[in-house]
Amino acid sequence: MLKQTLAQTTTGRLSTISTKVIKINRHYYSGKTTKQSNEIIHVRIRPSDNRSINDHSNIPSTNRNITTSGYLFENFQSKNELSTIYNNDRDYNPKTASLRWNTTGITVAGISGVGGRANNQLNTPYDAVVDYSYTLYVVDQGNNRVQKYMRNNSVGTTIAGLENGTAGSSSNQLNSPANVLVDFNGNLYITDILNNRVQYWPNGSSTGTTIAGNATGVAGNSNNLLYSPYGMARDLNTGTLYIADYDNHRIMSYASGASSGVVVAGGNGSGLNNTQLYNPIGLHFDSLSNSLLIANYGSNTVVRWVLGDSNWTLLAGGSNGLSGNTSTLLRNPRDVTLDPMGNMYILDRSNHRVQLYMAGESVGKTIAGVSGIYGNDSNLLNTPRSVELDSQLNLYISDRSNHRIQKFVRY
Repeated sequence: MLKQTLAQTTTGRLSTISTKVIKINRHYYSGKTTKQSNEIIHVRIRPSDNRSINDHSNIPSTNRNITTSGYLFENFQSKNELSTIYNNDRDYNPKTASLRWNTTGITVAGISGVGGRANNQLNTPYDAVVDYSYTLYVVDQGNNRVQKYMRNNSVGTTIAGLENGTAGSSSNQLNSPANVLVDFNGNLYITDILNNRVQYWPNGSSTGTTIAGNATGVAGNSNNLLYSPYGMARDLNTGTLYIADYDNHRIMSYASGASSGVVVAGGNGSGLNNTQLYNPIGLHFDSLSNSLLIANYGSNTVVRWVLGDSNWTLLAGGSNGLSGNTSTLLRNPRDVTLDPMGNMYILDRSNHRVQLYMAGESVGKTIAGVSGIYGNDSNLLNTPRSVELDSQLNLYISDRSNHRIQKFVRY
C-alpha cells in the first residue's frame, strides 16, 4: 500500500483566494522513499463543509488523495501531466503494476459509424481529454467545435466554436481544430489548423483569443507565425506552451504572455537527420527529463528532444523512416503520452492501433485496435487520431473515421 506523508505545509487556514505550496514525500511500507519530482500541478482543495477553493501544490506526479487540517486535496491530471490514484488494497510496484486493458472498447461519445452535427454526434473527432472529474472534452474537427461531455452523459455541449459547425476565422469560430488542453479552471487551449493559430478560450466564454500565430489565419515561418499547428504540450510549472508546427517541421515554445515564439526543436527543414523533424504532429512534455516526446508523422518515428539540445534520440520506429506494422515499426504515428511509470503510449494512425512501450524498451505491444485492420466493431479502430489516459489508466481514443470516442478499460 502506498502511504503519503506530509513533509511541509503552510500555516493558517486556507482562504478562497490564497495560494499555498505543499510538498509531499511518497513512502512505501518497505521504508523506501521516492525522489520528489517537484512538479507544480493544480489541485482542488475541498474543506470539510464542501465549499470549493482552488490552490497550487508542489507534489509528485503519482499521488493519492490526502486529508490534512480538515481539507481534502484532490489530485488533478491533464494530458501532459498525469497524476495517478492507486488502489488502497495493494502495494504499488511500477514493475508489476497491472497494465492490461479490455480488448473491446466502449463508445463514450458519438455514434459509431454515423457522423453528424447533433449534440449526441461527432464528425471526425480529432482529440479527447479527460479532466480530474472525468469530464470529457472532444475536438469535433469536422464540425469545427469543441464538445464537453459530463461524466456518463452521451450528449455534448458546444463550448468553443459554433454549435452549427460553421468554420471561420472570427474570434467565436474555429477552422479544423486539432488538439485541446484544459487547465484546472476549465480554460481551453486549442490548435486551429486552417487558421494557423492557437486560441485561448476562457471557461464559459463564447469567444477565443489568439495566443500564438496570426489571428486572421496568415501562415508563415517567422517566429510569430505558425503553419498548420497540431499537437500541444504545456509546462505547468512555467506556463510555457509548446506547439507542433507541422508544416514548418519544428516545435515552437511560447512563454506565458509572449506574442512570439522560439524554435526549441527542428526548424532545419524536413528530413530524417537527428537535427530535423518531419511533420511533427503529436507532443508530450516530460517534466522529469525536461524533454519533449514528438510524434514524427512523416518519418514514422517517435523521438525525445531534450530542451536545450540540438538533436533528438529515437524512442520508437525505424531509424531510416521505414514504416510497417511489426512490433518495432510505426506507420504515421499521431500522438504520444506517458504514464507515471514512464511507459509510453503511441497512437499508430495508419496501423489503426495503440502501441504500449514499457519504459526503456523499443518493442511495442498492441493494447487497442488490431494491427493493420480497420473497422467499426468494438475491438477495432479506423484511422484514430489521439490517445489519452485517465487517472486509472483507462484509454480514451479519438476514433476519427468511426465518428466516436472509444474507452478501453484497464483491469
